[in-house]
Amino acid sequence: MRYEGKMYRPPSEADAYILQATIGCSWNHCTYCDMYREKTFRVRDLRETLEDLEAAARAAAFGVEKIFVADGDALILSMDAWRTILERARALFPRLRRVSSYAMARNINEKTEAELRELREGGLSTLYIGPESGDDPTLKRIAKGDTAAAHVEAARKAHAAGMSLSVIALLGIAGERSEAHAIATADLVTRMDPEYFAALTVTVVPGTPLAQLRTKGRFEVPPVPDLLRELRTMIDLARPTAALFRTNHASNHLPLAGRLPRDRQRMIEVIDAALAGRLALRSERMRGL
Repeated sequence: MRYEGKMYRPPSEADAYILQATIGCSWNHCTYCDMYREKTFRVRDLRETLEDLEAAARAAAFGVEKIFVADGDALILSMDAWRTILERARALFPRLRRVSSYAMARNINEKTEAELRELREGGLSTLYIGPESGDDPTLKRIAKGDTAAAHVEAARKAHAAGMSLSVIALLGIAGERSEAHAIATADLVTRMDPEYFAALTVTVVPGTPLAQLRTKGRFEVPPVPDLLRELRTMIDLARPTAALFRTNHASNHLPLAGRLPRDRQRMIEVIDAALAGRLALRSERMRGL
């Protein structure tokens, strides 16, 4: 396949065919993120995208059950482009059962509920959205570009269309606002009510605005115990209807897995054991992006 630059996908899409329909991220201002900084955003020529779909079908038509549409916020594609991609994907891959993409709150909110329902009926069933925090002052500081309320509205529209949501929170991103961030994020998760909820831990990547802020003494990742307390608060206070929860990303100090609310107490007990030193954390050499 023809890919431009580095490619990224959620851990749960490890077995998906990645279709690069957009290049980069249309926003690309988040202070902590370097995923698409070397790219200038553009919508890829639809003809090239369809050619890649056809090449993938020739190579493994019956082996593809999932397609992840990249890059950072492919939902920005026009409805005409989405219709064409989804129709061609259904025709080319007989065993296709899921199409997914990253999305920003604004991408979702810019589409009507009828358009989102049409995309869902066409096969786009899962959106990965990273509010990172439910704390509006933190969202402003990290240049997220959307408020907590915008994320709640995006979740409402996606669910009304029948789509599943995977929501990502970022431990440590609020710096000294650690507690407020954790409480507000738990509230946001409750209000967004995702099917999947994951927590990652912020990594200060050289060359990002966040790295510059740290150099100037204006940001520091909280100590590991505070990161674990953030995680504990989020799990303790979040009230999704039924969310599969994971901290399996390599950035995290403590891998957890379970369902909320069913496994809340068990996961809290694991965090408490780690805070008390009774449970070893992931070694630094095993952590990464």
